[in-house]
Amino acid sequence: MSTITRHHVGPRMSQIVTHNGTVYLAGQVGKPTDDVAQQTKSCLEQIDTLLAEAGSDKTRMLQVVIWLADMSDFAAMNAVWDTWVPEGHTPARATGEAKLATPDHLVEFIVTAAQN
Repeated sequence: MSTITRHHVGPRMSQIVTHNGTVYLAGQVGKPTDDVAQQTKSCLEQIDTLLAEAGSDKTRMLQVVIWLADMSDFAAMNAVWDTWVPEGHTPARATGEAKLATPDHLVEFIVTAAQN
């Protein structure tokens, strides 16, 4: 039986789950008082930190699902994303609009990656 490892376990979720060389991150959100660009930046910084802790990095991302509270923020989010994601290592990606945990959260990233 393969091992499932959980990090930063809380009552509702774990921030990182690894299984069979795959890293699953919980949805990452930014500070609710920030604009979408700053929320995106802080989400991506958190993703870098969590992937490193799990033995991975952004070049190993397999899939990213992005939820925006308002699709009119798509260009502003992408402007930050495009400077962060390594050329030649873009993951499979989907972006949609959804109500997030609070009205002040403007973007959420859900990442799946391979371990190094």
